[in-house]
Amino acid sequence: MPELPEVETVRRTLEHLVLGKTIKGVTVTWPKIIKHPDDVKMFNDLVAGQTIHSVGRRGKFLKILLDDVVLVSHLRMEGRYVYVEGGEEPDKHTHVIFHFTDGTELWYRDVRKFGTMHVYSIGEEESNRPLSLLGPEPFDETFNPEHLWEKLQKTSRKVKPTLLDQAVLVGLGNIYVDEALFRVSIHPETIANKLSKKQVKALHKAIVDTLQEAVDQGGSTIRSYVNSQGDMGMFQQRLAVYARKGEPCLHCGTEIERIVVGGRGTHICPNCQK
Repeated sequence: MPELPEVETVRRTLEHLVLGKTIKGVTVTWPKIIKHPDDVKMFNDLVAGQTIHSVGRRGKFLKILLDDVVLVSHLRMEGRYVYVEGGEEPDKHTHVIFHFTDGTELWYRDVRKFGTMHVYSIGEEESNRPLSLLGPEPFDETFNPEHLWEKLQKTSRKVKPTLLDQAVLVGLGNIYVDEALFRVSIHPETIANKLSKKQVKALHKAIVDTLQEAVDQGGSTIRSYVNSQGDMGMFQQRLAVYARKGEPCLHCGTEIERIVVGGRGTHICPNCQK
């Protein structure tokens, strides 16, 4: 699943490609993607004739601002946006097509069909699901070591599942949780409220630094993820533990192991993260 750095990369790419475009109409071939309103005709009526003014992001969600409404889009496992200048036929995995008045199109492709789209009037999107359930942004001043300490102190869950909880902090997923925990030598099965203030302060810095570096590199390309122009993220070349099972640790040379924590595949160095 694309995490914050990958979604931010898609956001930047989309903003470059579709800013100022006016939607002529929408073709939907898999209605289950449209969650609000849960009627394809109403969805089309809300966005048709509207111009794209900005493409924002909230956690792993894209926020496409139109004249009167906001389109909230989640890519889930394998969703992708593809900008098409015309003359191409969509394949069976293209489920939503935004037709622009200048003849270009924006396709939403999703092999697994897990992606979601919500449309709300401007100003209502943050107080409605799914955005209403989200915690702070990692780059926002409200996410500081004190906030993370308070959240971790309130739970006896393991630290990795806690960090994956989007109500605690948005944007983190499997890749970057593993990377951040490795940077501060914390085992992912450590009970969250057993961490010291010093460890939490270091973890906060590791989360922010890891995500910022990944954003700067255009994210990571794991399996099928690419951005809206088909470009691959380059942070994968800097991954220290994720997807490196059997390879030597970059710090101590110990073989990287893959374990399961909270139902998620997890990569650790058993020597650095005891």
